[in-house]
Amino acid sequence: MKEIATAPADIYVVDDDASVRDALSLVLTLEGFHVSGYAEGNSFLVAMRQRQPDCIILDVHMPGRSGLDILKELRNEYGAIPLFIISGQGDIPMAVDAIKNGALDFIEKPFNAATLVTRVREAIAATARLKAHASSGSGLAARFPGRDLLTPREYQVLELIAKGASNKIAGRQLGISPRTIEVHRARIMEKLGAKNTVELVHIVLSDRG
Repeated sequence: MKEIATAPADIYVVDDDASVRDALSLVLTLEGFHVSGYAEGNSFLVAMRQRQPDCIILDVHMPGRSGLDILKELRNEYGAIPLFIISGQGDIPMAVDAIKNGALDFIEKPFNAATLVTRVREAIAATARLKAHASSGSGLAARFPGRDLLTPREYQVLELIAKGASNKIAGRQLGISPRTIEVHRARIMEKLGAKNTVELVHIVLSDRG
């Protein structure tokens, strides 16, 4: 039986340091990914409006608009795309702040190539699983850790998050503001012990009962 070819996953790398962009592009391209590099935030945001990637790697500390500023702009529209922050040792507090604002995790410089590739693959796979589960029309698992801690409204928000809805789309569907969705999301994460959307996948889409 002939195998169906699948397109390589798209990854956007945003870093003002050309040597870092080139190194990440080389490592990821050799692993079969399609990589596009951007030296600053504005060209990256233009590209995002034209085509969304499967994963984003964003430098936290850049001239002009920082990675954190760009992340905040992305959060409402593209919150379902896994995003890693690149951080130097001195930028760790800022990287932690980025995670609180929706980044999946941070990759510390100098990065280990094998570790980076593994984390990117796992993030893309988890997000694909989330999308497949949402498109199948099936809901959350009947039972999952922390289910009883959620209010009815938080459960509604969680259902939309699990379908990949952004804060803006979820707010529109529930008739509340994206900022309110963001507050609910933070409380859900805290109650379920999840740091990001990928961890929510493992918690709420697998029946542990």
